[in-house]
This record gives sequence, C-alpha cells and structure tokens, in this order.
Amino acid sequence: MRDSTEDAPDPETRKREVAEEVEEERWPSAVVIHEVIRHEGVEDLARTAPALALSGLAAGLSMGFSLVGEGILLDHLPEAKWSELVSGWGYTLGFLIAVMGRQQLFTENTLTPVLPLLHDRTLAVLLRVLRLWGIVLAANLVGTLLFAASLAHTEVFDEGVREHFRKLSHHVYAYPFGTTCLKAVLAGWLLALMVWLLPSSGDARPFVILILTYVIAVGNLAHVVAGSVDASYLVFLGEATWGDYLGRFFVPTLIGNLFGGVALVAVLNWGQVAPDVE
Repeated sequence: MRDSTEDAPDPETRKREVAEEVEEERWPSAVVIHEVIRHEGVEDLARTAPALALSGLAAGLSMGFSLVGEGILLDHLPEAKWSELVSGWGYTLGFLIAVMGRQQLFTENTLTPVLPLLHDRTLAVLLRVLRLWGIVLAANLVGTLLFAASLAHTEVFDEGVREHFRKLSHHVYAYPFGTTCLKAVLAGWLLALMVWLLPSSGDARPFVILILTYVIAVGNLAHVVAGSVDASYLVFLGEATWGDYLGRFFVPTLIGNLFGGVALVAVLNWGQVAPDVE
C-alpha cells in the first residue's frame, strides 16, 4: 500500500510556499509605497521642459471637464439640495482623465518630486523641484484659461448648461482669503493622499480618484487647477477681474494646496519611513 505522505512536500518547501503566498497577498509596506513614489519623482525631475509643459498643458485642459461634468449633471437634475451630491461626481471627471492619463497635475507634484528632495536635501535637487513646479503650474493654468475662454466665448453647450457653469463658478470667490486658504489645505491634503494611496490600490485606482476628488467637490474645497477654470470663466464673462482671480482665488488656493500636500502628506509620510530608507 502507498504511503500517503510520499507526495507531501518537506517542511522547508512548505514554509517557502507559505512565505511566497503571504508576500503575494499582503499590502505593500509604507517603505515600498515611499520608494515607488520617490522613483516616479526622480523620473519626473529628469524630464525635459517641453515634455513637462505639454503634459501640464494637457492636464490643465483635462481639468476643464470637471466644470463641464458638473454643469451637465445639474442641467438634468431637479432643483433640490441633494442635486449637488449627484452633480459632484461630474467634478471628478477632470481628475480621472488627468491622473489615469499620467498627465502632470501640479497638486500631485506636491508629493511626488518632494520625496526625492527629502531623501537628497541639496540645492541642486531643490532647484529641480522648483523648476518642475514652475513649468507644470504655468502649463496647467494656461490649459485652464484656454478651456475657460472656449466655454465663455462659444456656444458648444446650450444656454441652460452655461448658466450652471456660471453659478458653479461663483463658489471660488465665495469665501474670504483665510477660509479659501484653509479649504485649499484640505484639498491639497486629499490630493497628495490620493497619490500616496494609488500604488497600493491595484484595480481600485479609479475608485480612489473618484472618492477623494468627490469629497473635494461636495465640500467646496479649493483646488488651484480645477478652480482656475471656474475663476477665469467668470473673468471671461466679465463678472470678475484678473485682480479677483489673483487675490481672491489663486494666491490663497496655491498657499493652501502647497501646505496641505507638502507639509501634511510628503513630510509626515516621509518621516514615518525615513529611518528605514536612509
């Protein structure tokens, strides 16, 4: 009679198999996530200026679809308080396109290139980070201005939808400087957290983007790129000035997004893994 243990693996082999199965199933550690994002940051810092500018321009144009998505949904919804909870999903459209399309979005860069800087704290790396920020932010804003101008000066969408664009856009000017800055801190925090979560999200990446940017929408939080479409749209309509754009929207939102992304995500998350990577 055949011994039932004849085909059984030896204990050492079984231990290796179990270890491999555990490694396959477990989530990436904080160190692994940090290294994935840091290497992406190193690659971004090495990209040429034209590549960064074109990618940033694409992202700015893509973010215009956040206003379009919200406006179209509102146009098909009844006038009710809950309508904003539904139309908020339209706001996520621009982020989904830009992030999944690997386009350069400024608020993502409050984390990705900052990790290489924290790892290699030299003037040369700092200058490369500032170069990347300057190119990407400028290109993002040019894209948003082009998109907003096309919405304001054409009739691609009917009058009812354009009226919703106008009403939605007023929220960027609805708060004083300090409040806008605080709202921007939360938005920058959420966007940088989104970048931190994506490496461990697998097939759920679109849902991570949708959920976190939806919170920005329904919370009326301030995002320097998506909000630039709204703020400049009102300028092109003649309902705001470029002084309003700079003083009431751009400056407080930029300050808040930078602080939320760099201080609350990049530095804190780097701090928890620094002893293991340095």
